[in-house]
Amino acid sequence: MPQLSLAAQVRADTGKGAARRLRRNDQVPAIFYGPNSQPVMLAVKYLDLKTLLKSTSSENVIFQLQIESERGRENKTVMLKELQTDPIKPVYYHADFYEISMDKEITLNVPVHLVGTPAGTSKGGILQHVKRDLAVSCLPGNIVEFLDVEVSALDIGDAVHVRDIVLPAGLKTAEEGDITIAVVTAPHVVAEKVEEVVEGEKAEEAAAEEPKEEPAE
Repeated sequence: MPQLSLAAQVRADTGKGAARRLRRNDQVPAIFYGPNSQPVMLAVKYLDLKTLLKSTSSENVIFQLQIESERGRENKTVMLKELQTDPIKPVYYHADFYEISMDKEITLNVPVHLVGTPAGTSKGGILQHVKRDLAVSCLPGNIVEFLDVEVSALDIGDAVHVRDIVLPAGLKTAEEGDITIAVVTAPHVVAEKVEEVVEGEKAEEAAAEEPKEEPAE
């Protein structure tokens, strides 16, 4: 995989007004920080950040942040810790870049992908994906884009738990082993839950329609 990089410029102006000016100029306000680094306020080009994110399908992308300042350029190995976006429009509001060391473990969430069609679904069972990511610790060089979990053998009532996942070399998790990743439920279980909800809603509607007694004066 080619080494990814992103150029950033140190900025002195802070606050909402400064952030709005950056966005009007097609830039994204950002911050760089880490366990051994002082926070630095930055600005990155919107198009550069968008191109970087489109170049990888991983949620945990590692890249070189090239920070330009009056002292020159510094290269930092970072991860995108947080990206604030508009809830409706695909617009970036702010980015957090976290410095990492390639020889120190980090903890992050890795998406869980279910593979195969459970045997129980042919009998009417319903596959429920309960936990969609897993917190793992590893060296940055051992990060995987996702974890595949095979579910083909699951019959009705069967489940896959955290303890059943065989993690790739270099990865470990501190999550409880009995946490459910996926389960195949019987169709009547789902039907009963739906019926309970409907009956509850009908009872609420009936109570709301009952005439209320006028208080005595």
